Amino acid sequence: MGDPRTGAAARVGQRIRALRTARGMSLTALAATAGIGKGSLSELETGRRNPTLDTLYSVAGPLGVPMAELVGDGEWTRLDENGISTTRVRVVREESRVTEVYLIRLAPGAVRRSPAHAAGAVERLVVLTGSGTVAYGGQRSELAGGDCVEFPADQPHSYTGSPDGGFEAVDVIVTPRA
Repeated sequence: MGDPRTGAAARVGQRIRALRTARGMSLTALAATAGIGKGSLSELETGRRNPTLDTLYSVAGPLGVPMAELVGDGEWTRLDENGISTTRVRVVREESRVTEVYLIRLAPGAVRRSPAHAAGAVERLVVLTGSGTVAYGGQRSELAGGDCVEFPADQPHSYTGSPDGGFEAVDVIVTPRA
């Protein structure tokens, strides 16, 4: 096995560092804003730590970019953790926005908590099978197969799979370019 600092984690770390420095943010400031430890962020930037989905979203929001800007195209297309499977299906980059399309599977009772995305980001979740709950901005929506919800994703939000079967959904995140 090769040096992890030359693989996908290293490329993600390089993107995080480049975006942070381009915005004039210190390591300390980004870590505090993202709610992660300074040492953890340093290890991410140097490629010594593999980021989780939660960490990527935590860092992307304060940097004002969609997660796709951190992971690039073709890398990390699937991430499985804690009963949640997230597969990136497509990324469309346009002059005014970036659209990310994900297939999400939540195991029964699994909870996916997402920090705020970049300012102005909007999510549309279409439940394909099963049922669950989406919570955002003090609101809570119960969803079943065929249901759709759209909400501002520039605030913390969460998805919870129903205890009797979880759910599978398509999640579309549209983030305006700064």
